Amino acid sequence: MGRSWRDRLAFFRQVREHYHTTGAIAPSSRFLAAAQTGSLKNRKENDGREEPSSGPLRVLEVGPGTGAVTRRIVQLLVPGDRFDLVEINQHFADVLARRFEHDATFARVADRSQVHVMPLQEYSAEQPYDVIISGLPMNNFSAELVEELFEAYFRLLSDEGTLSYFEYMYMRPLRSLVSRRADRQRVRRIGQIMRGYRDRFHLRTSWVFVNLPPAWVQHLQRPPAVRDPAGALTE
Repeated sequence: MGRSWRDRLAFFRQVREHYHTTGAIAPSSRFLAAAQTGSLKNRKENDGREEPSSGPLRVLEVGPGTGAVTRRIVQLLVPGDRFDLVEINQHFADVLARRFEHDATFARVADRSQVHVMPLQEYSAEQPYDVIISGLPMNNFSAELVEELFEAYFRLLSDEGTLSYFEYMYMRPLRSLVSRRADRQRVRRIGQIMRGYRDRFHLRTSWVFVNLPPAWVQHLQRPPAVRDPAGALTE
């Protein structure tokens, strides 16, 4: 059995056992992976609204799972870039560690990559990240956890850095129709939190129809720090 099929079976086993934190019903398609890494590609090629990179980039992937999107990220990395991955599921982290050791595409950047097994809220870094790519299933979480996660994203994001995360299309409205009152309230509150961040930091939205289910990728960008004439940061 090929490695990709072993990874898919591992993914489905973890979905069955840990759906609350896994969220997806299938690994991301290559089209979703391309959309999620669009801001990173733009930083490398200057073919979008983001400014081109003036040097090595720091990249963080949150919730990489078995590495469907990770493969696309490592293909875009160049010498000097730093790549960190935060994964709460130990089994997925083990799969990723094996990929960095045995898969030639991953091994190329293994010396500047690291998998951290912990919740994102507990993760800290010496320097902020230019690009954060998240595969976390927000609609599965409590509203309080979603708020904590977005706070962590922007704590870790550099000025003018980009955050890209996906949502399955129309999932919240559908869940609201079939859920009990408490879950409808939870989903509604999650929508309010995410809308608040989009309203403040929205860069663009990518539509991905070739995925199971179809998805949006939201790209947010932290604005540059504002300084007064003396050079001090202002609110």
